[in-house]
Amino acid sequence: MESSPYHVSYTPAHVLLDTRHAIETPEGALLPLTPAGFMVRCMAQLIDIIIRAVITLAVFILLSLLGKMGTGIALILAFLLEWFYPVFFEVTRNGRTPGKKWLGIRVVNDDGTPISFGPSLLRNLLRVVDFLPMLYLTGIITSLCNRQFKRLGDLAAGSMVVYDAPATQHADFVVRGQRPVPADFSTDEQRALLAFAERSNYLSAERQAELAALLVPVIGAQDPVTRIKQMANTMVGKH
Repeated sequence: MESSPYHVSYTPAHVLLDTRHAIETPEGALLPLTPAGFMVRCMAQLIDIIIRAVITLAVFILLSLLGKMGTGIALILAFLLEWFYPVFFEVTRNGRTPGKKWLGIRVVNDDGTPISFGPSLLRNLLRVVDFLPMLYLTGIITSLCNRQFKRLGDLAAGSMVVYDAPATQHADFVVRGQRPVPADFSTDEQRALLAFAERSNYLSAERQAELAALLVPVIGAQDPVTRIKQMANTMVGKH
């Protein structure tokens, strides 16, 4: 994958870049998403299965003291735990079950927004279909046939499992002050300005001047480096 001089990557180093795609938000920003592959999802699922098994065993041991009534209650709780454990965590913990959190992945809607109750419930109820004919064979085949590694439940619910983006610190462009961004600047031009300002701390003064000089005809400034950074300050709300 080729990258422009202004490209900023937020993808973990161990993740293959050819599966990454970006979603444009209403504000014009790009939200990079990297779908989680088959193996990492299996490992997360295994962790969650072990957690559910331990909880279920503890519930049966405790409620068995109540005789048949306790066993009946334990069966009901085991059913709820099996089907609603993932839904509870996905909805209340930003798409992360304990297994997914441990491995740095989460469930989101196709547009990158946090998953809600309806899609989460649908994708988890369809696990029974993904399991057929045995050992999640249908889900495995389906996930290997699309670039987002979606199983049938994800395809039906409009969801996907992605890697968590690493936390990023607030950009520091060094230069103080703000300059308005020209109203006729396109979204791509605004992204280029912001990307330049974000990378400037890692560039020599000569390289900054060389790149900024390309934008002199557009921004019309004697000191284009400072002007670009002040525009970037405006875009991120810094003074």
